[in-house]
Amino acid sequence: MVYKLKLDETTDTEMLEDRFGPRSLRFSKLHGNGNDFILIDEMSCSLVPEEKKISLAMKLCNRNFGIGADGVLFLTSSSQAEVGMRLLQPDGSEAEMCGNGIRCLAKYAWDSGYVAESFQVETLAGVLPVQVRMEGGTFWAKVEMGVPRFDRRSIPAAGNGELLKVRLEGLEVSAVNTGVPHAVVFVDDPELPIMEVAPGIRHHQTFPQGTNVNFVCLGSDLRVRTFERGVEGETFSCGTGAVASAAVARRLGHVGNRVLVRTKGGPLMVYFEGDRAFLEGPASTVFNGELTEEYLLSEGL
Repeated sequence: MVYKLKLDETTDTEMLEDRFGPRSLRFSKLHGNGNDFILIDEMSCSLVPEEKKISLAMKLCNRNFGIGADGVLFLTSSSQAEVGMRLLQPDGSEAEMCGNGIRCLAKYAWDSGYVAESFQVETLAGVLPVQVRMEGGTFWAKVEMGVPRFDRRSIPAAGNGELLKVRLEGLEVSAVNTGVPHAVVFVDDPELPIMEVAPGIRHHQTFPQGTNVNFVCLGSDLRVRTFERGVEGETFSCGTGAVASAAVARRLGHVGNRVLVRTKGGPLMVYFEGDRAFLEGPASTVFNGELTEEYLLSEGL
């Protein structure tokens, strides 16, 4: 395997220290269709102590007192893949996987010379193959998302069998796990007030670990709005939600093996090869920055 050469031998993200303690912490800000993330590069070593990661991520995601993001990605080394990914969310929870987040991590890893065009990423949902390319100045990543799991135990959801077209909170709900649990609701009104409707499903007793909630309008393509668990609000785009929406629509006979999913932040493509799902979409670097010594000290770093 041939890797891109990295011109700068210094890691793109590093903690600078002297005898008085931390001086700065470098980060990158990226987004996949408006689903935005702060990335901290820990490929060489751990820069943020484990016991501080949650509190720091919660503070950084705050759009008034931090940088602002839908989550903090930690790029790590891996014994099973070229790179590893962890995602800490604004509420302090750790997500098993994120379709837009993994593309952002792939963009950073590619730009940094850590990976070639084809590589694998270790996540809490397993090791996922990724292919990347540049097209017309835009970075694209195609992620093998595995086999969507419809059995309730794998979602997880209470009961036995599959959870398809079940009445919950007055709506017809289906559910699937595409790395994380997702509920899918087909609706006619794309302007449905999901901030009012989604929490009842997100916290429903049917889902012991909670669930993300997707509202889907059927047509020649799928229009999807997602209320994300962990963010506790609507995001501009959700990659695992796009796959979940397409997987449920396919299961119910509404779509075929190639599905265009339109989110508020832009389009995503979902493909199916047999039982396996693939997600393809762009990712962009917004800026690189440094957390100041003042900020780090206020966090006890």
